[in-house]
Amino acid sequence: MKNKLKKHLVNALFTGFFSLFISAIGIANNNIPQPDQAQTIMLSGATIHTLNGAPIVNGKMVFAGGKIIAIGEATQITLPRGAREIALNGKHVYPGFISANTALGLVESQAVRATVDTAELGAINPNMRALVAINADSELLPVARANGILTALAVPQIGRGGLIAGTSAIIELDGWNWQQMGLLGEAGLHIFLPSLRFSATLFPGMPPKRLEDMQKLAEQNLKTLEASFDSAAAYINAKNADASQATDTRWESMRTVINGGRTVFIHADELPQIRYALTFAQRYKLKIVIVGGMDAPLIAPLLKQQEIPVVLAGIHRLPMRRGDAFDAPYRVAAHLHEAGVKFAISRSGTSFDAAHERSLPYEAATAAAYGLPIDEALKAITVYPAQILGVADKIGTLEVGKLATFIITDGNPLEITTNVENAYIRGKALDLTNRQTRLQQKYQEKYRQLGAAVPAK
Repeated sequence: MKNKLKKHLVNALFTGFFSLFISAIGIANNNIPQPDQAQTIMLSGATIHTLNGAPIVNGKMVFAGGKIIAIGEATQITLPRGAREIALNGKHVYPGFISANTALGLVESQAVRATVDTAELGAINPNMRALVAINADSELLPVARANGILTALAVPQIGRGGLIAGTSAIIELDGWNWQQMGLLGEAGLHIFLPSLRFSATLFPGMPPKRLEDMQKLAEQNLKTLEASFDSAAAYINAKNADASQATDTRWESMRTVINGGRTVFIHADELPQIRYALTFAQRYKLKIVIVGGMDAPLIAPLLKQQEIPVVLAGIHRLPMRRGDAFDAPYRVAAHLHEAGVKFAISRSGTSFDAAHERSLPYEAATAAAYGLPIDEALKAITVYPAQILGVADKIGTLEVGKLATFIITDGNPLEITTNVENAYIRGKALDLTNRQTRLQQKYQEKYRQLGAAVPAK
């Protein structure tokens, strides 16, 4: 009897897990990617915010083959033969937003482990590529792009004790598969530094011996990181001298990093971490970007001098220290702007945060409310991330020759009341419906029907 009960219990647990698994990953989003742009289109009557100059009131923009071919005032541009004109009187056109630090496409639901493909086992994984893990059917992608996020840097994460996560990819949030979505397959190598703050104030009640052990572990991790770069450099030198030597995929993947041809994104919030990152970059002659950067204003003159940009990983967060002002994170962007440090605004980039990526423009809006000029806030999620990520020749501004990747709104997109009414990637009009809008429509209809069925009192 006990064995039968145990068997039924195991079967029930398996059935429940399998149902949860299927509900989480077995149903793809309903949005169908569009074919490449076939007909030339001209937008007219809108205010076009190119973000590389003054807004063009009552402007026109023509795009064909996925690229912008003309943009300017209404009197300067005529409708090309065979083109379709779309009148947008009173509307606004902006470049699509760029999320410069996200797990979009790599995670679906944290509650279902099989849908989380963000990290590999082990501390050193430079050969891991985020692009090939992208889930083009993710329900999170249509939600993000419905609020203007059309391009994203998909960042690999680290597991417990991890240091080198792998290579990120710049993806467009539309396509049948990762091959179609990849704008830049290998954007940069990502390193996550361990925390270097071990004060008793930060860990009240922690035994001194435990704090000492934590510090020793962090120091050992940094030595492991340095040893990895030393090994990669030694391997590359040996391989260059004798091509017949056995190939090590980990160190081979770091060839362009060691040669200075690929950006290294170092995730560091704390001042000691950022200082270490600068020293590390000088030692190995690396081109780096700081990701996180909450303490970056404390070392801003050095960042400016060395021309090191910062990707702020979240404005909506708690202060770093108990004694900091409540609005310290909100003002970091303004401080970097005043110091002349190039920066972009992103969200935290965690697996949990992927479901909330649609809030990116409101991170920038908060920075604008706390000292950052509004134009700079817009550029921090368009122009500057494109420059930092190395794709400014394709996206970030609305200019002739760049991709026709933009949004159409009924107002300033940093305002929470503004709606993104249409969006285009490479000239293809996107379906902006998503799981959330479909649920909204469903329950609006539910209460309409129920309300109609209730007899009047």
